[in-house]
Amino acid sequence: QVQLVESGGGLVQAGGSLRLSCAASGSIFGINTMGWYRQAPGKQRELVALITKGGSINYSDSVKGRFTISRDNAKNTVSLQMNSLKPEDTAVYYCNAQGARSGQFFISWGQGTQVTVSS
Repeated sequence: QVQLVESGGGLVQAGGSLRLSCAASGSIFGINTMGWYRQAPGKQRELVALITKGGSINYSDSVKGRFTISRDNAKNTVSLQMNSLKPEDTAVYYCNAQGARSGQFFISWGQGTQVTVSS
């Protein structure tokens, strides 16, 4: 199994910045896509940003131009630089890893880190 450990959440004022990091360990062979999802109270979990091992990136429209995802394949880490934060960015942010091993698709989640943006 893949273990994902997030760090970097917290409380910030609107317009501020935070950086989230996630480190993968365990059965990391076969991971292709890593990224971030978020879930606000009373809402469904939604995509924030994903990056493949080859560097292809997908952002949700709500964060384009404000958030930047990056990845270090050698260290098995993924980071999310969040700038110009808005109150609507408040959510629990979950690290995500997806891939395939021996023909079996897998998906792993971190425990989540809280991001709170005050107005």
